[in-house]
Amino acid sequence: MSQPTVAIVGRPNVGKSTIFNRLVGHRVSIVNNEPGVTRDRIYAHADWLGTRFNVIDTGGITMGDAPFAKQITAQAEIAMDEADVIIFMVDGRQSITSGDDQIARILYHTNKPVVLAVNKMDNSKYKANIYDFYSLGFGKPFPISGSHGLGLGDLLDQVLRKFPTGMDNHKDNSIHFSLIGRPNVGKSSIVNAILGQNRVIVSKTPGTTRDAIDTTFKRKHDVFTIADTAGLRKRGKVYESTEKYSDLRAMKAIDNSDVVVVVLNADEGIREEDKKIAGYAHNAWKGVIVAVNKWDDVKKTTSSQHNFRINFYNEFKYLSYAPVIFVSAKTRLHLGQLLDLIKRVYHNQNIRIKSSVLNNVITDAISLTPTPTIKGQRLRVYYATQVAVGPPTFVFFVNDPHLMHFSYARYLENQIREHFDFMGTPIHFISRRRS
Repeated sequence: MSQPTVAIVGRPNVGKSTIFNRLVGHRVSIVNNEPGVTRDRIYAHADWLGTRFNVIDTGGITMGDAPFAKQITAQAEIAMDEADVIIFMVDGRQSITSGDDQIARILYHTNKPVVLAVNKMDNSKYKANIYDFYSLGFGKPFPISGSHGLGLGDLLDQVLRKFPTGMDNHKDNSIHFSLIGRPNVGKSSIVNAILGQNRVIVSKTPGTTRDAIDTTFKRKHDVFTIADTAGLRKRGKVYESTEKYSDLRAMKAIDNSDVVVVVLNADEGIREEDKKIAGYAHNAWKGVIVAVNKWDDVKKTTSSQHNFRINFYNEFKYLSYAPVIFVSAKTRLHLGQLLDLIKRVYHNQNIRIKSSVLNNVITDAISLTPTPTIKGQRLRVYYATQVAVGPPTFVFFVNDPHLMHFSYARYLENQIREHFDFMGTPIHFISRRRS
């Protein structure tokens, strides 16, 4: 399911970061009375009444020669382009400024839904100011207070009404997968080799791919949708505005994927950045495959693949369930096998196990290795059942959830994996007290 995106824009020091922090539920943006503290766009997830969405905090838009004015404005314009709904924030303790008018003119040209938020309205003497802001041309202004959280419910209700319908990218029956990895590991080349045409720009210059581009294709009796994503970089190393824009697109591609292919460069081996990038897919509970590209360029021995896999699983302990395949976009080595593997992992993501069969496996596992005792109290597992797929999710009814130590949960997971083909998919465990 594709999550909608909300951008918060406005002049400096109108309270955008305060509202942003309230929406995401914790302090992410720096809040300071000095204008221009927020320079880059900051992304986070938010939730209102069960609807999840992405929210972007932007630097204050300033026209003129103020420090970083051009860069901040460029960042804000990119955020507006990415957003499905824009919250235009103004200061209710001031009348409309020329800066507000200039931002309003920019917003007119975006053709995006705009919700006008009038901040700092916690003092009754400013309430009459709300009517002045109708002249900005965005309909009803919503009075709020970022400091006290007043009026945010009404504001968010209006934002949710503006979200576009039909954002579910899985209405078709195709298998959605994306390729992620550091810049210049060959993701676009793999896309082109799979599709057999130059659907995506290929360049040796890192960062050529700016957007995640979806392409649907058919292979035998299977339909796939592939998304090539811009190369992900560590947050601290992303300077160019378009690269930050690409980073959000890549995260969206992961959200919309059933299976994520983490692409490594065989020439360069495993790098620290690869671990962080692979973690995005793992933390999103997606099916994961590791594709080692440019394998044709490596001087190999009979044990090269075996040694690479050992090294990989030592470095990526949290991805012990992910298969590793060696490919070459240049020679099309194993690309057909990669698609077969994607299909298999997708199937594994959606396996359902009968409760009776599952509990037989759990009972046998406990008889082999009894449950742990913590502070004199032994964990008792009464019953287990599968409650969801994508990822496979299991609920264990126990006497005390705190007694389910992570090491024993991992043991039970390994036992389940020995009996059922969950290759390529993470497994989610939930422990609940039996009522």
